[in-house]
Amino acid sequence: MNPKPNIVDLPVYKPGKPIEDVKRELGLKEVIKLASNENPYGASPSAKAAIIKELDNLYLYPDGSAVELTTALAAHLGVKNDNIIFGCGSDEIIALITRAFLLPGDETIMADQTFSVYKSNADIESAITIEVPLIDGTHDLDGILARVTDRTKIIWICNPNNPTGTIVAHDALLAFLDAVPAHVMVVLDEAYCEYVTDLSYTDGIKLLGTYPNLVVLRTFSKIYGLAALRIGYGVASPSIISLINKVREPFNTTRISQAAALAALQDQDYVQECRRLNSAGIVQLQGEFERLGLKSFPAHGNFIMVDVRKPGQEIFDALLRKGVIVRAGHQVYPTYIRATVGSTEQNKALISALEEVLSEQGVRA
Repeated sequence: MNPKPNIVDLPVYKPGKPIEDVKRELGLKEVIKLASNENPYGASPSAKAAIIKELDNLYLYPDGSAVELTTALAAHLGVKNDNIIFGCGSDEIIALITRAFLLPGDETIMADQTFSVYKSNADIESAITIEVPLIDGTHDLDGILARVTDRTKIIWICNPNNPTGTIVAHDALLAFLDAVPAHVMVVLDEAYCEYVTDLSYTDGIKLLGTYPNLVVLRTFSKIYGLAALRIGYGVASPSIISLINKVREPFNTTRISQAAALAALQDQDYVQECRRLNSAGIVQLQGEFERLGLKSFPAHGNFIMVDVRKPGQEIFDALLRKGVIVRAGHQVYPTYIRATVGSTEQNKALISALEEVLSEQGVRA
């Protein structure tokens, strides 16, 4: 059996290490996972109630078009139903975009340290990936524009950027979109947008009427706390959504995920409370990192990327043995780890474990 040659050497995506695996491998009873940017407060009570109610309908196929959820989301965002497409997480929307638009030899541009799924899906389609170095952890928009050619099909902007947590400010983003040629699609990944409190941040949905080549990605996995149910969405012009829909599988989201997302969307008080708690957690962690003499990037999502002044993988392994799971292995930032902003107690546990590890390895404030 001969596979597509371009996938043979593709790296397999490695998600945050599961709590159960760490407990089993290291014989630990208590483990805190701060590796996958999950909402430590979980889903809203109304979403949980919707899930329970939907259990009676497990024998039925889901609505392939997610009409009820689409209508509610369109009203919430101020767009029309035909501006929206749902996927098995926003990851699937990324895959569908590359499937629908990229041909072998097409060029796609992204940052050199950003969400890895952009590149892996472009590689699957045999596209050529152009990676532009970040500047202080932030997208170099001028550098990206300088790499645009007639062969460029898609530009990916993760805002806030994963893993650095930085944002592209309003004026810079608009100037960039004005300069991008009309034939180039810009995918603005706003998976963490609901966490942002900085007033310079731009709501990408409001730009769709001005820029017909723009696609905005969002998800219910992060602040809505529905990561296990895998439901995300894309918002764009009807013509783009129609083309992406042509390569979408017919039942790519479940009845339970649709019902939970609908209930979660209608509980914006819960979203606001999670945003408030996350902001307080950022302040807590940033203060502790400063006390320890560690430099971190400005945090605008629900995670912080911090320089631990030692190989990040070594710190990851040492924290793991203390029952704290974070993320490391960032090629461009080898001495950094990324940690999800947890609850107050989880953050305290992270700092306590990190302080012990750094002391053991001779890192002084």
